[in-house]
Amino acid sequence: MEPILVVQGAERVADVPRLDEIADDAEIRFATDADELRAALPGAEVLLGWNFRADSLRAAWDAARELRWIHWGGAGVDAAMFPELVASDVVLTNARGVFDRPIAEWVLGVIIAFAKRMPETLDNQRKAEWKYRMTEMVVGKRALIVGVGSIGREIAALLTAAGMRVEAVGRSARDDAQFGRIRAIGELPERLANADYVVLVTPLTDATRNLFAAAEFAAMAPHARFVNVGRGALVDEPALLAALQAGTIAGAALDVFVDEPLPPESPFWRAPNCLVSPHMSGDYAGYETTIASQFIDNWQRFRRGEPLENLVDKTLGFAAPADG
Repeated sequence: MEPILVVQGAERVADVPRLDEIADDAEIRFATDADELRAALPGAEVLLGWNFRADSLRAAWDAARELRWIHWGGAGVDAAMFPELVASDVVLTNARGVFDRPIAEWVLGVIIAFAKRMPETLDNQRKAEWKYRMTEMVVGKRALIVGVGSIGREIAALLTAAGMRVEAVGRSARDDAQFGRIRAIGELPERLANADYVVLVTPLTDATRNLFAAAEFAAMAPHARFVNVGRGALVDEPALLAALQAGTIAGAALDVFVDEPLPPESPFWRAPNCLVSPHMSGDYAGYETTIASQFIDNWQRFRRGEPLENLVDKTLGFAAPADG
């Protein structure tokens, strides 16, 4: 008997690259909201979370009685980290590794944009104003990476290649082949004071929610810039806005927000020295095929009874051996 696969966040086989390759090996059902998901889940063994932002799974969880494996189509799995799933025997895997390089390139890009004053240049161009000014060098600047999973490590590698001095903060202090020494999260305030750029990329868990609030922004140097490519809820957004408006920090580049899409009335659109990006730092042309291929590979493993790749430790909220 063919296993039942539910694809959450798609309407048809054509919506997911390469899904047609396993169409003969499974009964495939589709769901785009909680009601459709609840109707599709009975009897299903596998769920592909194609829309990683959707939170419909928890509302339909009572129908997931035969579910054995969920593959989440994103690096962050916070939308799937509800208590019922965490306590279950359902295996959870994610798209770890797919977004590492594009996010690292985005982070390097916004750092260069700040250093070379590109937002101001574009504003002056729109106004046809010729304003000569000095810029900064990126080489030699200090970057603090908060979160040392695969994305944080790729960011560190790229910033190091650009000549920046990089250090990292993780859950615990330890020696590390890439960073030399990872600082414990308890050391964050003193490490913030030394950074020219602070890059937040840790997973969103109960332990990291509102990790950056007024005290953390106050601990940063006045010339420092803050970059968030993790999740919006890692940050106390009113505190960040206050820090930008008061000049407590020199700027921010934000790809993630608590409320997405960011409402037009949000003050972040008009905050001084703030770059707003619509949660796209990891997305690139063809990334959907990469995610689908990752799922197909794991599907074949599942069918053969082999161990799955990118297993998420549900007690921590991210894929082992990542350590945020």
